Amino acid sequence: MLLACNLFLIYLIYHQGAKMTKESGASCSVFSLKNFVGYQKESVVSKEIIKKRSGTVTLFAFDAGQGLSEHIAPFDTLVVVVDGTAEITISGKKFTVRSGEAIIMPANQKHALYARKAFKMALIMIRA
Repeated sequence: MLLACNLFLIYLIYHQGAKMTKESGASCSVFSLKNFVGYQKESVVSKEIIKKRSGTVTLFAFDAGQGLSEHIAPFDTLVVVVDGTAEITISGKKFTVRSGEAIIMPANQKHALYARKAFKMALIMIRA
C-alpha cells in the first residue's frame, strides 16, 4: 500500500507540470531508488530526479555521522528510507525510520535528519 501511495505521489508531481517530451530530454526507464545515488565518505549526496512547479523528488545518501541540521520547509514532505535507518526529528520528537518505511514531515515544522549509520532516502515534496 505504501509503495502504491509513493508511486501515485510521484505520478502527480510528474504530470502536473509541463509534460516532458523527447525534445526536453526526458526518457522512461526502470531504476532502483537504492542504487540511483551512491554513498560518499563523510558526505551527504543528493540527486534531484524530478523537478516541477508542483513538486520535486530528490534522492539522498547520508554517510554515517552526517545529517541535515534543523530547518523548516514551507511544504509537506514525504521521506521514504530506501536503505539503512534514519534518525529524523520533527518538532523535537525523534523518529527511527527504517528501509521500506516512510514519514511525513509537515510544512512549517522544524525537522532534522541524522545518520547514525549510512542511509539513503527519497524526499518527495509537494508544493501547494
